[in-house]
Amino acid sequence: MPHRPARPRLGICAVAVIFFSTTAAFSETATSRIVNAANSFLSTLDQKQRGSVLFAFNDETQRVRWSNLPVAMVKRAGLSMGQLTATQRSAALALVSSALSQRGFEKVQEIVEGDEVLKTGSNNNQMFGKDLFYISILGTPSQNAPWMLQFGGHHLALNITIAGEHGILTPSLTAAQPALYTLNGKTVRPLGHESDKAIALLNALDEAQRKKAILNYQVADLVLGPGQDGKTIEPEGLKASSMTERQRAMLLDLISEWAGIVHESAADARMAELKSDIPETWFAWSGPTTVTPGRNATAYYRIQGPHLVIEYAPQKLGGDLSNHIHTMYRDPTNDYGRKVIAK
Repeated sequence: MPHRPARPRLGICAVAVIFFSTTAAFSETATSRIVNAANSFLSTLDQKQRGSVLFAFNDETQRVRWSNLPVAMVKRAGLSMGQLTATQRSAALALVSSALSQRGFEKVQEIVEGDEVLKTGSNNNQMFGKDLFYISILGTPSQNAPWMLQFGGHHLALNITIAGEHGILTPSLTAAQPALYTLNGKTVRPLGHESDKAIALLNALDEAQRKKAILNYQVADLVLGPGQDGKTIEPEGLKASSMTERQRAMLLDLISEWAGIVHESAADARMAELKSDIPETWFAWSGPTTVTPGRNATAYYRIQGPHLVIEYAPQKLGGDLSNHIHTMYRDPTNDYGRKVIAK
């Protein structure tokens, strides 16, 4: 027998890639892949753990138990990564990765790693760190009946409703502090594309368009953040129907940074919906219109359409607005999949 070299140890990203490749070989649907990953995770848990991670699908208290704040300030429920064995944690993250695109899962990992960097840089402050991200499941994982996967902690809240072939990511919050850090010699900006693509769009506007897009007042924080379910706001700024085709394409590409977090088949359907909405979609900017190269925008911006609200909001806490960013992604007509579930 020829000598076989030892297999290298694989990180979670590599495991996720293998997971996607293997399931694709068996022609599984996205929903069946997620359900299988959920059942695999649940099979690693004992009875007490299953009781902690599982909730009724109509549990409204758990459904809205998410925040950008640390878990010490807003208590989460489910199982934290720190409560799991290495095998259980790998299965939990494989479940999360199965519901997301590869880039979406990478973004989530960068946010989580950033919280670990924040912990280390804050004298090992136990309010922060990768062990304090929680996973929960509402309902029974099913290819037909609706159910929900939640994953989040400080600066992250993913609410993923699975209803047949539908995968709904709204409402979800992605944020970062630090929003720029170095890990293993690599510079990481979890929300870098959200900043770079927005400033590129702003710079692509002519003077008349900029006057419409740039608000004459300051917006300091998320308007439709945690605890604001059901609230509505009037569109402001520049309507995309007044943009050129290239500008509208740039706007749609910016939107994809949120819509593309969910797994590809759900993201494709979502992007098709949002593309058809583009003429009725608005872009508004509040704050500085210049950005230091390689850093994040320190201005607030909002994208709003018939089925969409995206907000990007730099935060003063920490002193550097470019290094502490909150963002929000909603569909006012279908948050938590309510429109799909009602059918």
